[in-house]
Amino acid sequence: MMKPPVACTLTEAEMRKRRQMIVDSIRPALLSVTPLPTGFAFRFEPASEVLAQLGRVVDLERQCCSFLTYKIIVEAGHQPICLEVTGPPEAKVVIADFLSL
Repeated sequence: MMKPPVACTLTEAEMRKRRQMIVDSIRPALLSVTPLPTGFAFRFEPASEVLAQLGRVVDLERQCCSFLTYKIIVEAGHQPICLEVTGPPEAKVVIADFLSL
């Protein structure tokens, strides 16, 4: 099985529009970013709106960046919501750009 190429299929204009529309809406809820060996873990405020928005972001991003793996982790209690985005080593730069880090 061939691995998908490490490239986003969106044009620069489409990426800017998506970032304004969706990613910018979750950025204020971002609490921390932790590097992982193959990506990053983004921690967000534990709010229902944030969880719903993360679901939308992952759904859109998986369509244009099929080489990445996304995990939304909701822990017991009122812990921050974690979004892990990982991929091949050369994708780390693309993941860092995900929230304009």
